[in-house]
Amino acid sequence: MSDHGCLSYLKLNTTGKVFRNLPIPELMETAIFRQEGRLAANGALLIDRNNGTRFGRSPNDRFIVKTPGTEDVWWGEINKPISEENWNKVFSATKNYLKNKDVFVFDGFSGADKKNRLQVRVIAEKAWHALFSVTLFIRPSEKDTLADQPGFTVLNVCDFYPQNWKEMGLNSDVFVLVNFQEKIILIGGTHYGGEIKKSIFSVMNYLMPKQSVFPMHCSANIGQNNETALFFGLSGTGKTTLSADPDRRLIGDDEHGWTESGVFNFEGGCYAKCIKLSREAEPQIFDAIRFGSILENVVVDENRVPNYDDDSITENSRATYPTSHIDNCVQEGLGSHPKNIFFLAADAFGVLPPIARLSPEQAMYHFLSGYTAKLAGTESGINEPTATFSACFGAPFMVHHPFTYAKMLGECMKKHNTRIWLVNTGWSGGAYGTGSRMKIKYTRALLKAALDGSLNQAKFIKDPIFGVEIPSSCPGVPEEILTPINTWKDREAFNKTAADLANRFNKNFAKFESQVDPAVKKAGPCLQGSAC
Repeated sequence: MSDHGCLSYLKLNTTGKVFRNLPIPELMETAIFRQEGRLAANGALLIDRNNGTRFGRSPNDRFIVKTPGTEDVWWGEINKPISEENWNKVFSATKNYLKNKDVFVFDGFSGADKKNRLQVRVIAEKAWHALFSVTLFIRPSEKDTLADQPGFTVLNVCDFYPQNWKEMGLNSDVFVLVNFQEKIILIGGTHYGGEIKKSIFSVMNYLMPKQSVFPMHCSANIGQNNETALFFGLSGTGKTTLSADPDRRLIGDDEHGWTESGVFNFEGGCYAKCIKLSREAEPQIFDAIRFGSILENVVVDENRVPNYDDDSITENSRATYPTSHIDNCVQEGLGSHPKNIFFLAADAFGVLPPIARLSPEQAMYHFLSGYTAKLAGTESGINEPTATFSACFGAPFMVHHPFTYAKMLGECMKKHNTRIWLVNTGWSGGAYGTGSRMKIKYTRALLKAALDGSLNQAKFIKDPIFGVEIPSSCPGVPEEILTPINTWKDREAFNKTAADLANRFNKNFAKFESQVDPAVKKAGPCLQGSAC
């Protein structure tokens, strides 16, 4: 198939050049030549965002086209419908915009499991978005056969800002539209690379349950004993940081599937937050950012040395790199059935324990709750940590109802005797603004003890409000931080804050109560004087 021919199924005709599957050095060279970015001192491509105004995802601008067959979509604020008529307006305008543009094409896969992978084609007007795709998705091997028409296509026109967006049924001149019938995603008006990967993740979240595969918003690594661990959490909670462990092999940092055979990575790369990044705290990630990587929203000095402490653009600074840049990564992207799962919550209230053991019922409760704090910059309009509940630790990407995924988690937990832990990677000694962020070295020590089984030997005490089991000791961790109230100077303020968060949990979970087992409902926080 000719380079232009790979666009024919879209009826996309352009008089510009079509650059298909260029190697990484050529994509970097082209991006620099086209003034899309510059070379940073560490060899990564530093993206210049002179015209970009979106430095994170734009969830209010994401729509799913309402077509026959989408009756099983979890419609609402997250999965907002758009009509086929308006889709056609946007698609037609997009093709018209591209009629004389050069485009860059990437062909690859989402899904390391060959039985459960999706062939993906990304068509972009920016060379760096093609490089982003080469880095984040799975590149085909010489043995792979690619179909002329992929399983899904992402068409990214980041510099197209439709002036008549209201007539198209959009919320602004930014759009992320998913059409399951046409198997096409349209992205426009935003340069943020994360929209490309997260839109495909949403597609996988829709398709995989239909194939009896549990899709998960989690990172994964594997120990020397071949035991896999999963880390669930929203952006900024530590999935990438904690799974990049020198003593364990990385499978992937964000998106995975769980089958009868084990777990597999959806991606071929990592998309790490790098605010406050240092070699001392996160050596694997720091050293992975080199030639072939992308730096997005990162400030550099006059010598182009990244200043990861500078948040003057946004706190949502990002580094994109292939998993092969992690020395001990699992290149095939496959792992065994997990024996330990960690639910990561960046608790802005500072009242959750650094680690707690969950019963099966508590695991279901916290999975459906998905509590964390959205951190500054991860979404447009978020300027400081904000308490939120995101079902399945990834509601923005869940296309089916949360119960679809919760049921699959419950079945997998029971079948493989998986232990679930709740981990607070947020604040200790007070809420955000008063307390301090949990030290990574303490969190790593707690995870290590949980993974090697030694933490189970500790004495556990039941939290009086949240009901979870807290270990009284752990090697390498000060005992006083294990019980949150001991880290607060004002115990009365702690109790008041903990009660506030407990009420938020209960208020949020009310929408699930009628459909869950009574034991799951009772697994939530219990305030003194309440009927629990």
